[in-house]
Amino acid sequence: MTITAQREQELLSSVPTGLLIGGEWRDASNGKTFDVEDPATGKTLLTIADASPEDGKAALDAAVEAQDSWAATAPRERGEILRRAFELVTERAEDFALLMTLEMGKPLAEARGEVTYGAEFLRWFSEEAVRMSGRYSTAPDGKSRILVNKKPVGPCLLITPWNFPLAMATRKIAPAVAAGCTMVLKPANLTPLTSSLFAKVLEEAGLPAGVLNIVHTSDAGGVTGPLIKDSRLRKLSFTGSTPVGRRLLADASENVLRTSMELGGNAPFLVFEDADLDKAVEGAMAAKLRNMGEACTAANRFIVHESVAAEFADRLAARMKDVTPGRGTEDSSKLGPLIDGKSRDNVHSLVQDAVDDGAQVLSGGSPMDGPGYFYPATVLTDVQSGSRILQEEIFGPVAPIVTFSTEDDAVRLANNTEYGLVAYVFTRDLNRGLRMGERLDTGMLGLNAGVISNAAAPFGGVKQSGLGREGGYEGIEEYLYTQYVGIADPTAS
Repeated sequence: MTITAQREQELLSSVPTGLLIGGEWRDASNGKTFDVEDPATGKTLLTIADASPEDGKAALDAAVEAQDSWAATAPRERGEILRRAFELVTERAEDFALLMTLEMGKPLAEARGEVTYGAEFLRWFSEEAVRMSGRYSTAPDGKSRILVNKKPVGPCLLITPWNFPLAMATRKIAPAVAAGCTMVLKPANLTPLTSSLFAKVLEEAGLPAGVLNIVHTSDAGGVTGPLIKDSRLRKLSFTGSTPVGRRLLADASENVLRTSMELGGNAPFLVFEDADLDKAVEGAMAAKLRNMGEACTAANRFIVHESVAAEFADRLAARMKDVTPGRGTEDSSKLGPLIDGKSRDNVHSLVQDAVDDGAQVLSGGSPMDGPGYFYPATVLTDVQSGSRILQEEIFGPVAPIVTFSTEDDAVRLANNTEYGLVAYVFTRDLNRGLRMGERLDTGMLGLNAGVISNAAAPFGGVKQSGLGREGGYEGIEEYLYTQYVGIADPTAS
């Protein structure tokens, strides 16, 4: 059912528009605000507080003040807060889905999927909160005992992107809460509303004041820069582009901050000659069009065996032509807008560059007229090896196809990038699939699957796709440090 304007306004009126500092929602200290836009219409949704550097410091002050008491809170209690938050987010799933559709543009069906995915981090880490373990053992020489503890790293700065407004917040906040860390969250200024609604839910779930503080701002560097240089901050977790990640890593080195970096991707999608083409095309649609292609895990380069490339391209183009763009609140919409005009222009620039180099357009290929930042689902063939579209992260609904003749060729093409976040392989040969896991430079691999993100699995990449892992058993370790206590032999007289 298409969402009414009244329903949209009722939801927007429930979203806090201030900064959350020390348990209080407040205006920016400088009185400034900025508008949050609906990318499907270009219209303003809400006007919210625009944090200043002073507000950022106040948020860190609050996190530092709350750190000791929060770290001393029983793991079971921390876990129960996360469990209640999971239940509240699930109860309000339609609110969160609609809010993400309004501020980010994705169709409601996809937004509902993100709510389910994002909520799972709350449930997963509610269970992990009580499973942090150390060890006690006798030293090899028998003369002492070894005690190993896991302790929270301390106040964290969490910087989240605009493309998954709920899941990127829960993926960082949930393990920090479970581990006993306090936080300052700086959400993307393009999509800050979902984070504010989620913070409100965490308050309802019983999260104490000061544990989570939120500063949304149009001056990201001005607000976060001083925090990264503040010796009281102990961890930085960032999801975003590789160039920004590099700068943040350089800044974080000054205080030797613990860092987690989930950066860019250039995912290869390999289709071998023995692949089930029905499954491969279905996987391609999921890996390419999820979130309008605006995902670091999106398939970026389709590397297809020469014997099946033409058939695969024709099938994929036929499916892409049937994808209906539209505002995400509309029943007919299967493809929402890109996040802003700059992003749409960049996508088209990559397409035009490939076409100028000789690529053929099988579907889409041109920006759409009308309000909003829409770009049609696009398939390109005969893409030349030097085209920018094979080297840069597209972040849009465009599938460039290149061919290979041997397995070695496929591996060479797939690994020919500075990135290494995720790869996709379609083949009926299990041994080949396992070989690809060993030969491809990637932190994650989808084997005959176009979507593999899961709260119970470690998410992260290699090379310039980042450092650390989010989710899985590994996720909470990013917020803990290891302490060793050497104990004199208790049996010695």
